[in-house]
Amino acid sequence: MKFKIVKVPATIWMRVLIPVLSILVTFIITSILILIAGGNPLEAYYYFLIAPLSDRVSALEVLVKATPLLLTGACAIFAFTAGYWNIGGEGQFLAGAFAATGAGIMLVDVPPAVSIPVMILVSFLAGALWALIPAWLKAKLAVDEVVTTLLFNSIILFIIAYTLNNFWRNPLTGWPQSPEISETAHFLRLIPRSRLHMGFLVALVVIVIEWFVLARTSLGLKMRALGMGKTAARFAGINVNGTLFIAALVSGGFAGLAGGGDIAGIHFHLIEAVASGLGYSGIIVAMFAALNPLAVIPSALFIGLIDTGAQGVSRALGLPTYLGDTVQTTLLLVTLAMFVLVNYRIKKV
Repeated sequence: MKFKIVKVPATIWMRVLIPVLSILVTFIITSILILIAGGNPLEAYYYFLIAPLSDRVSALEVLVKATPLLLTGACAIFAFTAGYWNIGGEGQFLAGAFAATGAGIMLVDVPPAVSIPVMILVSFLAGALWALIPAWLKAKLAVDEVVTTLLFNSIILFIIAYTLNNFWRNPLTGWPQSPEISETAHFLRLIPRSRLHMGFLVALVVIVIEWFVLARTSLGLKMRALGMGKTAARFAGINVNGTLFIAALVSGGFAGLAGGGDIAGIHFHLIEAVASGLGYSGIIVAMFAALNPLAVIPSALFIGLIDTGAQGVSRALGLPTYLGDTVQTTLLLVTLAMFVLVNYRIKKV
């Protein structure tokens, strides 16, 4: 008797249930870790999920945390749909932040009507350009993009570190921090006395555009075909390399927008830790959304809620702040396992 693994189409209701089941299983697994750390899981998840929504300041902070995640999630979805496994969202985020900082420093006395579009354009182009070489290596030399995009994350980090410790070092404190960008390059606040900025609206517009491109255009059809199989896509007459380049560059541009938005909307200067893993968190957001652009919105909001709640858990219960990262990582692994269980079966031969 022999067995083999076969792929089966998942029903709609199972696809809907996957996020719910993933959250429940994640909470059960991480509850064990919370108990080991000496905390009460029920209290911990109250501060994770309920407390951040109980007042205006923390509720708005959830939206602030979700803003870059919307774009890094969109980055992962656009590339993964075409079968291009872009793990370089972190580096492309940093490239966008780096370019936006340089542009913002130079945009002195330039009106916001000009400087803000320039910041958006520059950050998008920087992220796209940082994704160019790995895409070229994949298309021309068949070099694994997982390796190259991951390595490029470290390269841009070293470039930023060198720049901050030499050309942009703060002359007063000696701290590796860039000069402040021009005030005219700051993103507009959506709500007074909050950190929520127009980058949130930019991210929502990007999500809608991405959904339209993937679901309603010939490019989206070509990308989906390429993601299902390169050989079949080439046989169908699709320009494989051209489609791959578009997927890689636009994907990098979305991550670059996230980096530029954090500079123009939150930090107003560049530091080495500006990304803080947001590029990698975008992969979690994308997978939890089942690579559905519109589902990125609730997915990013949920991860933003976990990020915001992690600080409250630490203050109230004395648990480590990186418990939020543990929840996110567990959620990713559980979600992937759920998709495997739903989409594949063991068949007796």
